[in-house]
Amino acid sequence: MTRTEPVDLYFQAMADPYRRGFVERLSKGPASVKELAAPADVQLPAVLKHLRVLEEGGIIVSEKVGRVRTYRIRPDAFNAVNTWIEQRQHDMNAAFDRLAAAMAEVPEEKDH
Repeated sequence: MTRTEPVDLYFQAMADPYRRGFVERLSKGPASVKELAAPADVQLPAVLKHLRVLEEGGIIVSEKVGRVRTYRIRPDAFNAVNTWIEQRQHDMNAAFDRLAAAMAEVPEEKDH
């Protein structure tokens, strides 16, 4: 069995449009389950399942005060995916730099 990387959990969590919508809403500030469910037009049990996936993906955290559970985005929620993307950009830029260097070494053909 392979180990699941944080970036894998992030992409799995963000693959669903409802979950992306919840993240968009939570990026504006904390919200209760009811506040998240209302505009989504989704039943509460489904909302709770989506929120659990986001929490397991390390994107959100919850806190229960009395009977109200409030969700918010983790401050470091996007670090793993940002690092992964930056590394891919670095690798791609290095490949283009190698290509440009190789092309510069090839003499240009002169028109006859």
